[in-house]
Amino acid sequence: MVVLTQHDVNGDEWFETPLGRYLIERELAFFDQAVADIFGFNALQVGFARHDLLRTNRMPKKFSVAPEFPAGLDGVIKLRAEPVGLPLASQCIDLLLLPHVLEFSAHPHQILREAERVLMPEGQVIISGFNPFSLWGLPRLLPSCKHDYPWHGNFISLPRIKDWLALLGFEVVAGRMCCYAPPLRREQWLRRFRFMEAAGDRWWALAGGVYFLKAKKRVAGMHLIMPSWNKSPAAKKALAPVPQKMVNNKISQ
Repeated sequence: MVVLTQHDVNGDEWFETPLGRYLIERELAFFDQAVADIFGFNALQVGFARHDLLRTNRMPKKFSVAPEFPAGLDGVIKLRAEPVGLPLASQCIDLLLLPHVLEFSAHPHQILREAERVLMPEGQVIISGFNPFSLWGLPRLLPSCKHDYPWHGNFISLPRIKDWLALLGFEVVAGRMCCYAPPLRREQWLRRFRFMEAAGDRWWALAGGVYFLKAKKRVAGMHLIMPSWNKSPAAKKALAPVPQKMVNNKISQ
Protein backbone atom coordinates (compact mmCIF):
# COMPACT_ATOMS: atom_id res chain seq x y z
CA MET A 1 0.00 0.00 0.00
CA VAL A 2 1.35 3.41 -0.94
CA VAL A 3 1.12 6.02 1.78
CA LEU A 4 0.08 9.34 0.30
CA THR A 5 0.72 12.59 2.11
CA GLN A 6 -0.02 16.25 1.63
CA HIS A 7 2.99 18.18 0.31
CA ASP A 8 4.01 21.83 0.18
CA VAL A 9 1.97 23.01 3.17
CA ASN A 10 2.99 24.53 6.49
CA GLY A 11 1.62 23.55 9.86
CA ASP A 12 -1.40 25.87 9.83
CA GLU A 13 -2.40 24.82 6.33
CA TRP A 14 -1.87 21.14 7.09
CA PHE A 15 -4.52 21.15 9.81
CA GLU A 16 -7.03 22.34 7.20
CA THR A 17 -6.41 19.24 5.06
CA PRO A 18 -8.52 16.07 5.46
CA LEU A 19 -5.63 14.35 7.22
CA GLY A 20 -5.09 17.29 9.56
CA ARG A 21 -8.80 17.40 10.43
CA TYR A 22 -8.75 13.65 11.03
CA LEU A 23 -5.94 14.08 13.56
CA ILE A 24 -7.28 17.11 15.41
CA GLU A 25 -10.73 15.55 15.73
CA ARG A 26 -9.27 12.63 17.65
CA GLU A 27 -6.88 14.70 19.71
CA LEU A 28 -9.62 17.09 20.82
CA ALA A 29 -11.76 14.13 21.85
CA PHE A 30 -8.92 12.77 23.98
CA PHE A 31 -8.02 16.07 25.68
CA ASP A 32 -11.68 16.95 26.32
CA GLN A 33 -12.01 13.75 28.32
CA ALA A 34 -8.56 13.74 29.92
CA VAL A 35 -8.61 17.26 31.41
CA ALA A 36 -12.26 17.45 32.47
CA ASP A 37 -11.74 15.93 35.93
CA ILE A 38 -8.32 17.33 36.81
CA PHE A 39 -8.70 19.95 39.53
CA GLY A 40 -6.51 22.76 40.81
CA PHE A 41 -6.07 26.49 40.29
CA ASN A 42 -3.82 27.03 37.25
CA ALA A 43 -3.71 25.14 33.95
CA LEU A 44 -1.24 25.78 31.13
CA GLN A 45 -1.25 24.79 27.45
CA VAL A 46 2.06 25.13 25.59
CA GLY A 47 1.83 25.40 21.81
CA PHE A 48 -0.98 24.25 19.50
CA ALA A 49 -2.47 27.71 19.93
CA ARG A 50 -5.06 27.27 17.19
CA HIS A 51 -7.03 24.91 19.42
CA ASP A 52 -8.16 25.26 23.04
CA LEU A 53 -7.33 21.90 24.58
CA LEU A 54 -8.35 23.12 28.06
CA ARG A 55 -11.92 23.98 27.10
CA THR A 56 -13.49 21.27 29.31
CA ASN A 57 -11.25 21.92 32.31
CA ARG A 58 -12.75 23.87 35.22
CA MET A 59 -9.71 25.49 36.78
CA PRO A 60 -10.20 29.21 37.48
CA LYS A 61 -7.09 30.32 35.56
CA LYS A 62 -5.98 28.97 32.18
CA PHE A 63 -2.85 30.08 30.37
CA SER A 64 -1.65 29.51 26.82
CA VAL A 65 2.00 29.95 25.81
CA ALA A 66 3.00 30.31 22.16
CA PRO A 67 5.29 32.49 20.03
CA GLU A 68 2.21 33.80 18.17
CA PHE A 69 -1.55 33.54 18.58
CA PRO A 70 -4.30 33.36 15.96
CA ALA A 71 -7.42 35.48 16.18
CA GLY A 72 -9.95 34.32 18.74
CA LEU A 73 -8.99 31.83 21.45
CA ASP A 74 -10.99 33.51 24.19
CA GLY A 75 -11.13 32.40 27.80
CA VAL A 76 -7.38 31.91 28.30
CA ILE A 77 -4.55 34.21 29.39
CA LYS A 78 -2.15 34.49 26.44
CA LEU A 79 1.59 34.60 27.06
CA ARG A 80 3.95 35.16 24.15
CA ALA A 81 7.05 33.09 24.83
CA GLU A 82 9.04 30.10 23.72
CA PRO A 83 8.44 26.78 25.52
CA VAL A 84 12.13 26.52 26.50
CA GLY A 85 11.72 29.55 28.79
CA LEU A 86 8.28 29.82 30.37
CA PRO A 87 7.57 33.24 31.94
CA LEU A 88 6.09 31.68 35.07
CA ALA A 89 7.19 31.22 38.67
CA SER A 90 8.33 27.83 39.85
CA GLN A 91 5.72 25.42 41.21
CA CYS A 92 2.65 27.42 40.21
CA ILE A 93 0.91 25.16 37.65
CA ASP A 94 -1.37 22.22 38.46
CA LEU A 95 -1.88 20.93 34.91
CA LEU A 96 0.39 21.38 31.88
CA LEU A 97 -0.29 20.26 28.29
CA LEU A 98 2.49 19.67 25.74
CA PRO A 99 0.68 18.84 22.47
CA HIS A 100 3.22 18.05 19.71
CA VAL A 101 5.78 20.43 21.18
CA LEU A 102 8.76 18.16 21.84
CA GLU A 103 9.18 16.73 18.32
CA PHE A 104 9.29 20.19 16.73
CA SER A 105 11.82 21.71 19.11
CA ALA A 106 15.60 21.64 18.96
CA HIS A 107 15.64 21.42 22.79
CA PRO A 108 13.00 18.92 23.94
CA HIS A 109 14.93 18.16 27.16
CA GLN A 110 14.85 21.82 28.18
CA ILE A 111 11.09 21.96 27.58
CA LEU A 112 10.58 19.01 29.92
CA ARG A 113 12.84 20.64 32.51
CA GLU A 114 10.72 23.79 32.31
CA ALA A 115 7.60 21.68 32.72
CA GLU A 116 9.08 20.10 35.86
CA ARG A 117 10.04 23.52 37.20
CA VAL A 118 6.64 25.21 36.87
CA LEU A 119 4.54 22.23 37.99
CA MET A 120 3.36 21.93 41.57
CA PRO A 121 4.26 18.75 43.46
CA GLU A 122 1.76 16.10 42.29
CA GLY A 123 0.97 18.33 39.29
CA GLN A 124 0.23 16.58 36.01
CA VAL A 125 1.64 16.90 32.50
CA ILE A 126 -0.06 15.46 29.40
CA ILE A 127 2.09 14.96 26.29
CA SER A 128 1.02 14.10 22.78
CA GLY A 129 3.45 13.13 20.05
CA PHE A 130 3.78 11.35 16.72
CA ASN A 131 4.76 7.71 17.00
CA PRO A 132 7.77 6.92 14.76
CA PHE A 133 6.99 3.19 14.89
CA SER A 134 3.68 3.42 13.07
CA LEU A 135 2.26 4.01 9.61
CA TRP A 136 2.62 7.71 10.36
CA GLY A 137 6.35 7.26 10.70
CA LEU A 138 6.79 5.78 7.22
CA PRO A 139 6.60 9.07 5.23
CA ARG A 140 9.68 10.31 7.11
CA LEU A 141 11.67 7.70 5.18
CA LEU A 142 10.62 9.16 1.83
CA PRO A 143 12.93 11.89 0.46
CA SER A 144 9.94 13.81 -0.92
CA CYS A 145 8.40 14.14 2.56
CA LYS A 146 11.40 15.04 4.71
CA HIS A 147 10.72 18.76 4.54
CA ASP A 148 6.92 18.64 4.83
CA TYR A 149 4.78 19.07 7.93
CA PRO A 150 4.61 17.06 10.11
CA TRP A 151 7.17 14.63 8.70
CA HIS A 152 10.07 17.07 9.08
CA GLY A 153 9.74 16.81 12.86
CA ASN A 154 11.97 14.67 15.04
CA PHE A 155 9.49 11.99 16.08
CA ILE A 156 10.43 10.76 19.56
CA SER A 157 9.69 7.17 20.54
CA LEU A 158 7.48 6.38 23.49
CA PRO A 159 10.19 4.53 25.50
CA ARG A 160 12.54 7.49 25.16
CA ILE A 161 9.90 9.96 26.40
CA LYS A 162 9.25 7.70 29.38
CA ASP A 163 12.98 7.60 30.19
CA TRP A 164 13.24 11.38 30.06
CA LEU A 165 10.23 11.75 32.34
CA ALA A 166 11.63 9.25 34.84
CA LEU A 167 14.94 11.13 35.02
CA LEU A 168 13.05 14.30 35.93
CA GLY A 169 11.07 12.61 38.68
CA PHE A 170 7.80 12.08 36.81
CA GLU A 171 5.69 8.96 37.18
CA VAL A 172 3.69 7.90 34.13
CA VAL A 173 0.15 7.19 35.29
CA ALA A 174 -1.73 6.68 32.01
CA GLY A 175 -1.22 6.34 28.27
CA ARG A 176 -3.18 5.90 25.09
CA MET A 177 -2.85 6.00 21.30
CA CYS A 178 -5.02 7.11 18.38
CA CYS A 179 -4.89 7.62 14.59
CA TYR A 180 -4.41 4.01 13.52
CA ALA A 181 -5.46 4.68 9.91
CA PRO A 182 -2.61 5.31 7.45
CA PRO A 183 -1.86 9.00 6.70
CA LEU A 184 -3.70 9.16 3.40
CA ARG A 185 -4.32 12.41 1.57
CA ARG A 186 -7.89 11.91 0.35
CA GLU A 187 -10.88 12.03 2.67
CA GLN A 188 -12.67 9.13 0.99
CA TRP A 189 -9.68 6.88 1.65
CA LEU A 190 -9.55 7.96 5.29
CA ARG A 191 -13.22 7.06 5.64
CA ARG A 192 -12.51 3.58 4.30
CA PHE A 193 -9.96 2.99 7.02
CA ARG A 194 -12.05 4.29 9.92
CA PHE A 195 -12.60 0.70 11.07
CA MET A 196 -8.93 0.67 12.12
CA GLU A 197 -9.61 3.07 15.02
CA ALA A 198 -11.70 0.61 17.02
CA ALA A 199 -9.64 -2.37 15.90
CA GLY A 200 -6.35 -0.64 16.68
CA ASP A 201 -7.00 -0.22 20.41
CA ARG A 202 -7.70 -3.92 20.62
CA TRP A 203 -5.31 -5.60 18.20
CA TRP A 204 -2.31 -3.32 17.67
CA ALA A 205 -2.47 -0.87 20.55
CA LEU A 206 1.17 0.27 20.20
CA ALA A 207 0.93 1.10 16.50
CA GLY A 208 -1.16 4.26 16.67
CA GLY A 209 0.11 7.28 14.77
CA VAL A 210 -0.20 9.50 17.88
CA TYR A 211 0.48 8.68 21.53
CA PHE A 212 -0.65 10.39 24.72
CA LEU A 213 1.15 10.21 28.06
CA LYS A 214 -0.10 11.48 31.41
CA ALA A 215 2.52 11.81 34.14
CA LYS A 216 2.65 13.17 37.70
CA LYS A 217 5.46 15.15 39.26
CA ARG A 218 6.71 13.23 42.27
CA VAL A 219 8.85 14.90 44.93
CA ALA A 220 11.16 12.61 46.92
CA GLY A 221 10.58 12.68 50.65
CA MET A 222 7.33 14.59 50.38
CA HIS A 223 4.41 13.33 52.47
CA LEU A 224 0.91 14.70 52.31
CA ILE A 225 -0.26 15.97 55.72
CA MET A 226 -3.88 15.00 56.14
CA PRO A 227 -6.17 16.58 58.74
CA SER A 228 -6.84 14.56 61.87
CA TRP A 229 -10.53 13.82 62.05
CA ASN A 230 -10.40 11.85 65.34
CA LYS A 231 -11.61 13.79 68.33
CA SER A 232 -9.29 14.09 71.29
CA PRO A 233 -10.16 11.58 74.00
CA ALA A 234 -12.47 12.87 76.69
CA ALA A 235 -10.80 13.88 79.91
CA LYS A 236 -11.06 11.35 82.70
CA LYS A 237 -13.63 12.24 85.31
CA ALA A 238 -12.17 13.12 88.67
CA LEU A 239 -13.26 11.01 91.64
CA ALA A 240 -15.79 12.68 93.92
CA PRO A 241 -14.43 13.41 97.41
CA VAL A 242 -15.74 11.17 100.19
CA PRO A 243 -17.49 13.14 102.92
CA GLN A 244 -15.64 13.01 106.21
CA LYS A 245 -16.47 14.18 109.74
CA MET A 246 -14.37 15.53 112.53
CA VAL A 247 -14.37 13.84 115.96
CA ASN A 248 -12.29 15.51 118.65
CA ASN A 249 -10.30 17.34 116.00
CA LYS A 250 -9.55 14.01 114.34
CA ILE A 251 -10.74 12.79 110.97
CA SER A 252 -13.16 9.92 111.25
CA GLN A 253 -13.04 7.51 108.29
